[in-house]
Amino acid sequence: MSFSELNAVEHYLIHRLSGTNLNDPNAGEPAPAYGLNWTYKSPAELNRREESPLVEMEVREALIRLNPEIAVDENRADEVIHRLRGILLKVGEVGLVAANEEFTEWLRGSKTMPFGENHMHVSIKLIDFENLNNNTYVVTNQYRVRSRETKIPDVVLLINGFPVVVGEAKTPIRPAISWLDGANDIHEIYEHSVPALFVPNVFSFATEGKELYYGAVRTPLQFWGPWRLEDRASVLSKHLGLQEVGRQVDDLLKPKRVLEMLEHFTLFTTNEKRRRIKVVCRYQQYEAANKMVERVVEGRVKNGLIWHFQGSGKSLLMLFTAQMLRRRKELRSPTVIILVDRTDLDSQITGTFKAADVANVVTTDSIKDLQTMLTRDTRKIIVTTIFKFRDAPQNMNERDNIIVLADEAHRTQEGDLGRYLRGALPNAFLFGLTGTPINKSDKNTFATFGAPEDEAGYLSRYTYQDSLRDGATLPLHFEPRLVDVHIDKEEMDRLFAEFSQSSALDDMEADKLSGRAAKMTVFVTAPDRVSKITTDIANHFKEKVAPHGFKAMVVTINRHACVQYKLELDKHFPEEASRVVISTTASDKEEFKARWGTTKDQQDKIVEEFKDARSQVQFLVVTAKLLTGFDAPILQTMYLDKSLKDHTLLQAVTRANRRYPNKHFGRIVDYFGVFDDAAKALEFDEESVRSAVTNFNNLIPRLEPALTKALGHFPGVDRTVIGFEGLEAAQEAIRGNERKDAFAADFKQLAKLWESISPDPFLTQFEVDYRWLAQVFESVRPPSDSTGKLLWFALGAETTKLIHDHVHVGEVHQLQEFVLDADVIDGIMNNPTEKQRRTLEEDLINRFRKHQGLPVFKKLSERLEALRDKAERGLIVSIEFVKELCRLATDTLQAEKDLEEEKQVKSPQAALTELFLELQTDKTPAVVARIVADIDEIVRVVKFPSWQNSREGERLVQRELRKALLKYKLHKDQVLFERAYGYIREYY
Repeated sequence: MSFSELNAVEHYLIHRLSGTNLNDPNAGEPAPAYGLNWTYKSPAELNRREESPLVEMEVREALIRLNPEIAVDENRADEVIHRLRGILLKVGEVGLVAANEEFTEWLRGSKTMPFGENHMHVSIKLIDFENLNNNTYVVTNQYRVRSRETKIPDVVLLINGFPVVVGEAKTPIRPAISWLDGANDIHEIYEHSVPALFVPNVFSFATEGKELYYGAVRTPLQFWGPWRLEDRASVLSKHLGLQEVGRQVDDLLKPKRVLEMLEHFTLFTTNEKRRRIKVVCRYQQYEAANKMVERVVEGRVKNGLIWHFQGSGKSLLMLFTAQMLRRRKELRSPTVIILVDRTDLDSQITGTFKAADVANVVTTDSIKDLQTMLTRDTRKIIVTTIFKFRDAPQNMNERDNIIVLADEAHRTQEGDLGRYLRGALPNAFLFGLTGTPINKSDKNTFATFGAPEDEAGYLSRYTYQDSLRDGATLPLHFEPRLVDVHIDKEEMDRLFAEFSQSSALDDMEADKLSGRAAKMTVFVTAPDRVSKITTDIANHFKEKVAPHGFKAMVVTINRHACVQYKLELDKHFPEEASRVVISTTASDKEEFKARWGTTKDQQDKIVEEFKDARSQVQFLVVTAKLLTGFDAPILQTMYLDKSLKDHTLLQAVTRANRRYPNKHFGRIVDYFGVFDDAAKALEFDEESVRSAVTNFNNLIPRLEPALTKALGHFPGVDRTVIGFEGLEAAQEAIRGNERKDAFAADFKQLAKLWESISPDPFLTQFEVDYRWLAQVFESVRPPSDSTGKLLWFALGAETTKLIHDHVHVGEVHQLQEFVLDADVIDGIMNNPTEKQRRTLEEDLINRFRKHQGLPVFKKLSERLEALRDKAERGLIVSIEFVKELCRLATDTLQAEKDLEEEKQVKSPQAALTELFLELQTDKTPAVVARIVADIDEIVRVVKFPSWQNSREGERLVQRELRKALLKYKLHKDQVLFERAYGYIREYY
């Protein structure tokens, strides 16, 4: 006898669910019909008509058993069944989703009938959700249903006579057959031919004995999902087969789980096409929501971190959790606060809740609005932003049944705003949800939201590997592009010198202007470069994106670059094919604001057009907007010409990983060289996180001594005095550079501790003193030099044009494509080379800073900057970067060795004498010894201990050196000045 769909899979499912082995002709009698296990009944035993998908006899018995008002008059059960038949009959008119939604309300006990005293309406129970033993649980097979056609699904699960789950089994031994064939039978055949069978449906499933997937009515097959178990860390391929499917069947299809899915994890919402759809949760949402609710009900631990990767459904997770919390009777009508840190996410999440018709959802328009709701003890779901907790009063609401769900738990949730929140709601539960793998700059997220009771630092984790494996998101393909950029430096320097002379700039002004012009933005936005890249974009889009019906996004370095790219795209596509989405500022010209600025309403309209496959909008051109909180599955390709880092980069590139019909991956065409940064953003070292959390806890005892030390600079100063009298007294206490520098050093240490510990409520007791110190520090901080800005506004356009005219762009080359899938990520995470590279790079920077001013180290530093610049612009691949970095490290060590040898034989004056002799020209005075003696005398008078580490000290020595050189008419020799100052820093 061979293996077949029937004997190997269908009968296996029946056996796993009920214990009945249909392959054994001597199978015993069925078990009792009550209890929390499925009982097998053959189709003949069900006593039903094929025209009805319900087992009406069992439905009637359940109505009488569960409703006292019906038990006193059993004819009332027939009235209810008549109403239910009506929903089944009208499915062809209203559609399956609408009929399923109405029937779900009946199943949940949300419907009423006038069966009470004086015809009062009372809730009708079809299922007992409180005492699950009051329900009957039947599993059957070959469930024949006759409607337009006769269909026979393989496996059906019935609760109290209602077919709540339909399953389709396929053969495990034919390689061309998979679970998709079974799912397709349900979705494309059964739901159309016998729709009434699916009106009471909670979800359906399909399996070929290797994998099991499930989905709700009318859910496209690409959105069906697997049901993983919590011990999913092991490699999936080891568990393919009946045993793994059996474990999933045991968990997903147990009666308790099916009823939880019906009661708490099913929702109906309106999609972007304004169609009603049904959504059932994925396993990671089920797991995380239950863990949060259990933690709140238990009441012992008050926080937890939920780390679910981008695109895995965190908005729906918050919705499921909020509804569960609101329905739990023991929580006494709690307040659930959905907390976000950006206005655009505020509207997105509000839209998710409103589309699903969630009851009692309110939003806040202002700080006052939020405070009024909380002080008046509003018991609803409140969607608000973290910024509305600014300066919130302490103990605004002390209830212990307030639960905060903080979305995108990053810096704004962790700083002082987070502390205001905790102070205002001291007994609230606080759960942080993040979609971005935690990186070095955000490890405080674990300390802020993670509970010590959670061994790994998080309550629930769903990784990128998990989301790829489950099909929740798509792999990302990176296509690096190498842009040939050639700069005619000699000609540019000559012209810039002429320009400086004609503009009457002194040396310092010229340096500032050239330094500002040399920034990355000027080179990246060179018209020739933008034109070449846009041509490459146009060709790539026409060849690889448009033919498949997808759309694209162009991400540029700034708002004006957005306009550049838009105008270039118009040369390759109709004008309406691309839209710019940027904001404008008050300083922008009116013409720019009128043509390119987008209001919130305009942005929403553009986004809606972009998401519509039929619209002409093919490209969105952005720089900051729509890189987070933007979900457009039709977006398949992102053309990236901007440097993004850490979680901002990951949030941006994962805009392209959403599922869409016939879309198999998202694509990032990278003109800026961000692939290494994307890999780095995915790194996660649990040991280092634990270390960071431990270090965080060690910081708290250091705060108060640091505060006391900073306040110690102001003996006798009355800190309660406000206005100029109080500020003048504080400034008088630290008069003089030495005292001012000492205070600044102590305050910076305090500020660093404060930022690291915030938002811990521990800081609240010290806030008044800390704010006072911060204000005094700002009042004595030297003003930033605005000369460069003023020059740039006056001459920047001409300088930029000069540079653009001498930046020549060659071809755009496609490099090897990277596929960022689960296997690649595992390789990145297990490869220490990247960490070693970063450590080496940081070490070199520190060494150059130590030897600042010395020519040899300045040149080495310039080599490092040039190398980093090439890497940032994508002009060098990772391996070559690391090799060159190692060569640079070797040269740096040799330079340090040479310096030590020089130090042993040189005195300060000898070093300066050697310098002047080396640089001596026919215009240099012959009295070198006198020049050196003058400089030596002046520097010894004005210098003080550690002057090199003080801005005031450096400024003072530089000024006196200029005066000394002026005496001998050498003050215009900038090279001499810089070399001499470098020697002074080193030897004095």
